[in-house]
Amino acid sequence: MKAVWGMAGGSNRTVSVERKNDPALEAAWVARTQRQDLDAFAKIVDAYHSRVLGFIRRMVRNEEEARDLTQDVFIRAFQAIQKFDGRSSLRTWLFRIAYNLCVDRARRNDRAPQWTSIENVADDEEVRDFADDRWNPEELIVNQELGLVVEEALESMSDKLRTVLLLHDKEDMAYEEISSIVGIPVGTVKSRLFLARAHLQKNVGRYLTGGRA
Repeated sequence: MKAVWGMAGGSNRTVSVERKNDPALEAAWVARTQRQDLDAFAKIVDAYHSRVLGFIRRMVRNEEEARDLTQDVFIRAFQAIQKFDGRSSLRTWLFRIAYNLCVDRARRNDRAPQWTSIENVADDEEVRDFADDRWNPEELIVNQELGLVVEEALESMSDKLRTVLLLHDKEDMAYEEISSIVGIPVGTVKSRLFLARAHLQKNVGRYLTGGRA
């Protein structure tokens, strides 16, 4: 089941948008960048900047740091573009750089690991959708509140769980691609995704039932 995104902005619908660029076009951008064509690299930045920033923003929870790290991602990508051999997609490569920078940042801050329990998660707890009524003030308030619940649930997850949830449910990445980015077996990706969704559903379910979940 997909996670629920975008609720704080007035829409509570599950988002699963196909956002893949043309591989041949990206290969051309990379080849030109490897010849020091800055215009080609600017196209890579334009294609991926907002997505990389969105991922990092939810990982570090600090806007200024997120923007600095995003800038570092593309600086490092440009510096290492000669080593890019196309064995992975450009998207995978960029998100691997982003993930590693987030990990390095967490290590510098000496963040203690957080462990998420899924005990007492009822089998029938599901993330439920409201009707999309943008012009109903009461509905907008509910959507905004639910968006905050989702964001708080994301923040309370460990980095390990949040990473796979964002990459799979927000970026629509396959298990194998996430495995390549994070450097863990596919089976571990699936396990962490299960735990992350259970954590999210438990928090959203508690909100929808007035704290009785």
